[in-house]
Amino acid sequence: MSALTQTQTIATDVVLAAEGGGSILGSVGVSGLAFAMGFLLFSGLRGSDRIKLDRDKAGVLGIVFSTLAASASGMWGSVASGAAEVPRGLMEGLSFGSFGLGAVALGTSLMIFIPKWKNLWAPAVLGLGAGWTFAGAGGIWALATTLITTMATKLGGM
Repeated sequence: MSALTQTQTIATDVVLAAEGGGSILGSVGVSGLAFAMGFLLFSGLRGSDRIKLDRDKAGVLGIVFSTLAASASGMWGSVASGAAEVPRGLMEGLSFGSFGLGAVALGTSLMIFIPKWKNLWAPAVLGLGAGWTFAGAGGIWALATTLITTMATKLGGM
């Protein structure tokens, strides 16, 4: 076998192996992505010099973290489901009648993105609850969680 043929065979094997994996970051998994997203969120909230958060970024990072955490299940799923009780309790405990999860998702989104929050912990915690709520509400709300889960599949290989 000549050197040229051997190189071509190795290149073909590498391309075939890359196509079979399907993930950009290798075998990170959803738990690893949830950890990384949670670390980014926490670092930004604590005042990292590399991660600058505002209200919108804190809310979106919270939503992405909780979606990944819910997908990872285990301890991460418990964190996400516990955080989902915050917006649900805020909305359902106000005696405005019967709220479905769609109304809770809408109200949570409004609470995250409309007020001018001085403390970024509030939109972050509401975002943590929103990811779980969006998935449970279905409809257009589930599109965000489906998009995040699909991207996680491509990035980290679930």
